[in-house]
Amino acid sequence: MKLKAVTATIAAAALTLGLAACSPGGASTTGGSDAALQPGPNGSAKASDCTNKIVHKDAPLVTVWAWYPNMAKVVDNFNNGNSDVQACWRNAGQGTDEYNKFQTAVAAKKGAPDVVMLEADHLPTFEIQNALVDISGLGWDAVKGNFSSGAIKDVSSGDAVYAAPIDGGPMALIYRKDIFEKYGIDEAPKTWAQYAEDAAKVKEAGGPAFGDLGSNVPAVMMALQIQKGAQPFAYDYGKAKQDVTVKLDDQASKDVLGYWSDLSKKGLVGKQDQFTTDYISGVVNGKYATYVSAAWAPGYLTGAGVGKGADKGKFAVAPLPQWDESNPVSVNWGGSALAVTTQATDKKLAAKVALGLYADDASLQDGWRNQIIFPLNQSVLKSDEFIDAKVDFFDGQTANKDVYIPAENAYKGFVYPPFVTYYYSELQKQIASINNNGTSGEAAATAVQQSVVKYAKSQGFKVTE
Repeated sequence: MKLKAVTATIAAAALTLGLAACSPGGASTTGGSDAALQPGPNGSAKASDCTNKIVHKDAPLVTVWAWYPNMAKVVDNFNNGNSDVQACWRNAGQGTDEYNKFQTAVAAKKGAPDVVMLEADHLPTFEIQNALVDISGLGWDAVKGNFSSGAIKDVSSGDAVYAAPIDGGPMALIYRKDIFEKYGIDEAPKTWAQYAEDAAKVKEAGGPAFGDLGSNVPAVMMALQIQKGAQPFAYDYGKAKQDVTVKLDDQASKDVLGYWSDLSKKGLVGKQDQFTTDYISGVVNGKYATYVSAAWAPGYLTGAGVGKGADKGKFAVAPLPQWDESNPVSVNWGGSALAVTTQATDKKLAAKVALGLYADDASLQDGWRNQIIFPLNQSVLKSDEFIDAKVDFFDGQTANKDVYIPAENAYKGFVYPPFVTYYYSELQKQIASINNNGTSGEAAATAVQQSVVKYAKSQGFKVTE
C-alpha cells in the first residue's frame, strides 16, 4: 500500500511543549516576510538575504532556519571561524510556524533552506517525506563521540543519522523549598508512590496543589509511561518505512494514566494548561509545590518572570521520582537538532554547517550560561565549569552535577513515529478528558490506541499492535 504524505501541520496547542523546550525565551517570531525567507533556488542565496553579517564574502552560502534566542551570536561565531563556507541565517518562526513553512517547501519541492532546526520528535515526520539527508557519511563520524547514546538515538533511524543534536531535556522534579518546609516534607519524593503520599499530606493540611496535570504537555505523559516500561512505538524508517508498531494501551501506559487520573480526581494536582499566563502566575505565587519538568525549565521560568521577585531563592531540583526505585530510568522532554534538507545544493557543505553550528566552545558556553539550552555536547557535560556551576534559580544549588548531568548520561533515547503530532493531539484529548470528565486511565489508553492505529492505517502504514 502506498503511504500518504504525513504533514507537520497541526494545532499549535499540541506543540506547546516544543516551543518551551527549545526556546525558553518567549513567543514565536519570524525573521521577515516569506519572500525574504525563500531567496530563490538553493545555491542562489545572496548576502543580502541573510539576517546575519557574512564575514568571508567569497565563500559559498548555506541557508539556515533556526530559532534559538542567541542564534545571531552562534552564526557569527561559526562564520568567523570558517572561511570556506558561511551560514546564511533566517528565523522562519518558532516550532509550528517554522514547521508549516518547511512543510510547504517540502510539498512544493522548492523554497526549503539547506539546514533546518527541528525538534527530535518531529524528525520522522519529515524523514518519511524524503525531506532530510542521512548525514552519517557526511562528517558525522568525526563528532558522534561528543554525544551520549540516548542523544544519538533521538536523531537516528537504524544506521542513518538525520540531524546533529544540540540541546536536550533530561527530566527532573523542581520543587518549592518553602512549601515543603511549611508542610513537613523533609525531602523530595524519590518514588511516584511517595509523591502521591506527599500530595495527600499537603492537601489534608490545606496546602496548594502538589503538581499540575496539564493536558497541553502530552510529551510529559509519554515520557513517564516510557519511564515505567512502556514502548509506545517501534519504527525504522531505513528498513521498512511502511511498518510501525503501536502499543499505547499496554499495562505500563494504563498504569501511568491511571496514576495521574487518580491524583486529578482527588484534587491533589492542578488541571491548568502549562506555559500560560495563569500557570506562570500560579508558579510564582506558590499555587504548585512541584513542577515535573526538564533541564531547560530554569531558563524558561526565569524568562517568564519566575524566581525574580518574592519567590526568588525558593526553588530546588531533585531527580525525577521513579516507578521502581531499584530500577531507575531516565527520560527526556524536548530538545532540538539541525538537519540537512534534501533541497540543499551542496549536501556535504550543508552538513558541515549543521554539524558545526552551536558546536564551538563560545556558542555552547553562551547557551548554557544564559540558560538558553541544556547542551548535549560531552565537551560541556564533562567540563568542571558546567559540572560545578551554582545555578542562581536554584539558590546556588549545583543542579547540573546533582541532577541533570546524571539524568542525561543515563538517558537511553526514544523511538518516535512519523505521525507524532497526531499522537500528541490524541493523548492531549484524553488527558483533558481525565481532568474534565474523570475518564479512567485504562479508558484513556484504549482510546488513544484505537485512534492512533486507525489514523496510521488510513495513512497507509502496516500496523502491528
